[in-house]
This record gives sequence, structure tokens and C-alpha cells, in this order.
Amino acid sequence: MNTRVAKINGLIQDILNNIILKDLSLKEGVFITISKVDTTSDLRYTRVSVSIFPEREIKYAVKTLEHELYKMQGTLNRKLHMKPLPKIEFRVDMTESRADEIEKLLREI
Repeated sequence: MNTRVAKINGLIQDILNNIILKDLSLKEGVFITISKVDTTSDLRYTRVSVSIFPEREIKYAVKTLEHELYKMQGTLNRKLHMKPLPKIEFRVDMTESRADEIEKLLREI
């Protein structure tokens, strides 16, 4: 990955983190964190991996992100001073869940 894309990934992660913390209204006890941002080399698409806690609220959190996507995209577009503006796409990152399962299996051995 070139340094420009890496800087853009970091900037997008910071902006989206602020939006999630300040503007996204979630049920009490539901947390969304951005674990990874991956922008294509042509800067047209950004895949945002999110971790959601607790796991039983994944459907609710994904539905909330999808509902607020247009608004979040608009805020991101206003804050990024570049062309083209990458289109964001959210994906649920299940890494922590898998790590917990592996750790649980290892304890049983």
C-alpha cells in the first residue's frame, strides 16, 4: 500500500470514529469500533471493518450503520478535500469473536 492511501485510511478512520462517537445514536451498552480501513488504490471505495460489542447486538448495529450511511458519507465527503471521494462500505469484523472461541477451545484442552 502506498503512503498516500495509508494516510487517507488513517484520516477516514479518524473522521468515522468521531462520527460514530458523536453523531450516531446507539442503544445504551452497544459499542462500535473501527478495526480497519482499507481504501482501493484508485480511491473510489473504502471498506470499513467494524467490531461490535456485545455480539448479540450485531444486527441492530449493522441496521443502524446502514440507516445512517448516507449521512455519514456526506459528512465524510465534506471533511475530505480530495477527488475522487471514496464510497464507504461497512463490514463486520469477527476477529475478536473467533479469537475468543479459539481461546475457549485451548482452555478445554
